[in-house]
Amino acid sequence: MLSTFSLRFEWIKRTLNFRFDAGTSRGVLKTRPVYWIKAFDPQQPERVGWGEAAPLVKLSLDDTPDFELLLEKELSRLQGINFENDAELVLLSLKKIVSPKLPSVRFGLETAILDFLNGGKKRILPNPFFDKNQPIPINGLIWMGDPEFMASQIEEKIDQGFDCIKMKIGAIDFEQELALFKYIRSRFSKNEMTLRVDANGAFSVEEAKIKLAELAKLDIHSIEQPIPAGKIKEMAALCKETPLPIALDEELIGVLEKAELLDSIMPQHIILKPTLLGGILETREWIRLAEERNIGWWMTSALESNIGLNAIAQLASSLNPTIPQGLGTGKLFYNNLDSPLLIESGTISYQSELAWENPS
Repeated sequence: MLSTFSLRFEWIKRTLNFRFDAGTSRGVLKTRPVYWIKAFDPQQPERVGWGEAAPLVKLSLDDTPDFELLLEKELSRLQGINFENDAELVLLSLKKIVSPKLPSVRFGLETAILDFLNGGKKRILPNPFFDKNQPIPINGLIWMGDPEFMASQIEEKIDQGFDCIKMKIGAIDFEQELALFKYIRSRFSKNEMTLRVDANGAFSVEEAKIKLAELAKLDIHSIEQPIPAGKIKEMAALCKETPLPIALDEELIGVLEKAELLDSIMPQHIILKPTLLGGILETREWIRLAEERNIGWWMTSALESNIGLNAIAQLASSLNPTIPQGLGTGKLFYNNLDSPLLIESGTISYQSELAWENPS
């Protein structure tokens, strides 16, 4: 019989400040509040597990005005609950006892408890990223803004050695956005540079086909969420006829019937954000269902601090990804937590010789 353990929980809020105004089709981000969850046993003060609950504004199910009250209530409720001394059983327990309406809280608790279970060393799961310092290829992210700002970001990513670039579109004139892609293609073929597009649901159903046809001429790898989430029939028709592979992103948030959604739409890819989907088990389930249907996938962060980013990178690594992941957000903030995470030459790696800053 497995032994059991119980923990106490506390939370710390940090407001992360962007290095620039981060533009999306849903508005401009200047700050990002995150909540670090501390899991500990007073009898073992040197052993602490850390997780992160970071609901994303206007997207997360738990992006609510009373989030801090909900978080406090949830952590208090879990004080003293006995967990079995096994990582998979911990995950199953949390799926049962933490509401799917609190996806970021569940992910933060998963991470904090697994970190504690593994000795409080920021190791969440067995994975080559942490255990063997194996880098993960990632895409370079180009934020919305005026053409000059976007062009400068493109040059920066190229100089940094990225061979996969993802550009958010929908903020400026579409012809100007096409001109930026044409500029990249004038320098790099599709074999030299992978280009991804994230529309964040910015296209209307009527204009989507026309714009996808234009983008397809530029050998774009894929487009994320071309039309708003919730238009299932329209998205299904678009995925069936598209000249350009489509990846679902916002469409997955809050979905309980995963197989039904995938069968209804049959996208070419799905994008997985554990913070928005409810954590490790939910993300694994999406991947299993996608692979059964020959649907591609990759994982991305949702603007977490380095605590959340570390957990997502380890989860991605444990699942043997074959294409670049969306894990390049650690340098976006002035006041991110110092960590062993290193982004260079189009990869993210875990430099175990570097120390973590103590959350406070």
